[in-house]
Amino acid sequence: MDHLDEISVEELHDALNNVEGRKPTQRLLAAIAYKNGVTQTELAEWHNTGRRTIYSWLKRLDTDESLEQAVTDAHQSGRKRKISGKEQQEFEETVHRSPEEVGFDAPAWTPALVQQHLAETYDVEYSIPSCRRLLKEAGLSFQKPRRTAAESDAEDQETFREELKKSGGKWTPQ
Repeated sequence: MDHLDEISVEELHDALNNVEGRKPTQRLLAAIAYKNGVTQTELAEWHNTGRRTIYSWLKRLDTDESLEQAVTDAHQSGRKRKISGKEQQEFEETVHRSPEEVGFDAPAWTPALVQQHLAETYDVEYSIPSCRRLLKEAGLSFQKPRRTAAESDAEDQETFREELKKSGGKWTPQ
């Protein structure tokens, strides 16, 4: 089956100038290459995909809608959230307070603590990665704890540094 018989290379170039996004651009470039004599098998290798995918890309252009619409995917909303929008807002307000204020014996929010809070408060189960995502969506970011210097006498610290220099940076027995 010959694809794109009724579409010119110029029309494909015009459509290419009017689309945004990686996928629509990739599909139009494949169509232009196909019109210039590249086989579907070669296109599949170039785009690191299957020949059937290339066939589908070209087949979508055989339509009455504009080329820009034909190469663009419809919006896909994804899975419905486990907590409602109102509950999401309450959760975000909660994690902006300290866990101690909410009743947890912890200095900061962790994904595991969020998981526990969501289960107790909203009776829903979230995975640890999903809890990380919820924290990020709430505007929080992961912070690694910083090590603090051991609380010791300044003179003892200076003695340690001198001994370390003498040893060439290696631990040696005294």
